[in-house]
Amino acid sequence: MDKTKLKDLIDSIDFTAAGKQMYQLIAELYPICRSITGNGVRQTLSKIKSVVPLEVKEVPSGTQVFDWEVPNEWSIQDAWVKNSKGDKIIDFKKSNLHVLNYSLPIKKKVSLKELKKHIYTLPDHPDWIPYRTSYYQKNWGFCTSYKQFLELNDEYYNVFIDSTLKEGSLTFGEFYLKGSKSEEVLISTHICHPSLCNDNLSGIVLSAMLGKHLSNVSLKYSYRFLFIPGTIGSITWLSLNAKSASRIKHGLVVACVGDSGNFTYKKTRQGSAEIDKAVRHALQNSQNDFNIIDFFPYGYDERQYCSPGFNLPVGCLMRTPHGEYPEYHTSADNLEFVKPENLAASLSLYLDVLYILEENKKHISQNPMCEPQLGRRGLYEHIGGHADSKKLQFALLWTLNLSDGHHRLLDISERSGLDFNLISDAADILVEKGLIKEHKTRS
Repeated sequence: MDKTKLKDLIDSIDFTAAGKQMYQLIAELYPICRSITGNGVRQTLSKIKSVVPLEVKEVPSGTQVFDWEVPNEWSIQDAWVKNSKGDKIIDFKKSNLHVLNYSLPIKKKVSLKELKKHIYTLPDHPDWIPYRTSYYQKNWGFCTSYKQFLELNDEYYNVFIDSTLKEGSLTFGEFYLKGSKSEEVLISTHICHPSLCNDNLSGIVLSAMLGKHLSNVSLKYSYRFLFIPGTIGSITWLSLNAKSASRIKHGLVVACVGDSGNFTYKKTRQGSAEIDKAVRHALQNSQNDFNIIDFFPYGYDERQYCSPGFNLPVGCLMRTPHGEYPEYHTSADNLEFVKPENLAASLSLYLDVLYILEENKKHISQNPMCEPQLGRRGLYEHIGGHADSKKLQFALLWTLNLSDGHHRLLDISERSGLDFNLISDAADILVEKGLIKEHKTRS
């Protein structure tokens, strides 16, 4: 059965329903304690497999990946702090943020002075629990609200962390959609954070929903979806795929797409890649406020994809950037902080960007000697029946003039100041009338 066109798919999506579906999946994933390794990652990928058929891969601990090494696998069953009455005053079962992620196991009685050295709080937000990690330095600890911290007044406390840190593997998920070209669009999202909804359950569910919808579409590019632990995951994937990574022609890192802030796009290291232009155009036509920022070498996994040895055209499309909203890496990044309507709008924007990439073709005129006679080809019938006939007429003329084998449709759109969708429609009409034809290129 023939697959539908991406434009028709976008027109058919009930984005309100899609936002609710993504939010429901966030709610199901929220209780899972994730880290850069371990069963929490596997449980998460198992749920994502109900949306898209992921291939789950395991990379053994100790594997050398460039200047890094795949770490030992961490798992945790329980953790608590008890006061002198035997009451659990900090309890991992109530919030998995209560434990310093990657904590070593411990079972001992400690003084209040020693305990305070291993507790992390947020004095500026006394009701929130911070999210802290110790992936590459051996340590143990607890995170709690500052209000709770101030209530610690016993001389001694019993602390217990039932965790293991031993040889195992790093787990990630990969979903590949084959298009008519071997050149790829990369969609990458990090899966290592525990109960944090915007960062980055929102990115996980949006990536999964994108994969689900694109599976029903006839695609020009091939698409590779990566569900990976942050930093070490992208480094590992690049190490394993160094020879084939050059097939990635466009890429986006998906993070923080469920909050109510304006959209923000962090450009590729190249700064003027086709993906940079496509996102900018989609944002300009989204009727939403937005920010575009230059690349900088910290943040999410775009900094690995954009490292000088690869220099892949991968940007990061988000809402409020990491660290720029108070709820970031705290218990306040919860199910109340993300909204279905925000997830839906983010999905719509991502699909608009991918539509531009898919349709951003070059054409060459079949009648380049002066302007062709439009009337006898019935083109004025198209113009007369169009909601904005004057703009379509301009779009036809611009597309005819710049179909020289050098300009892509996005170039024509930007030069003319006309919406990409209108230019794409004009190109389809002109192809149908035999006035231009697609100019096939390898890039």
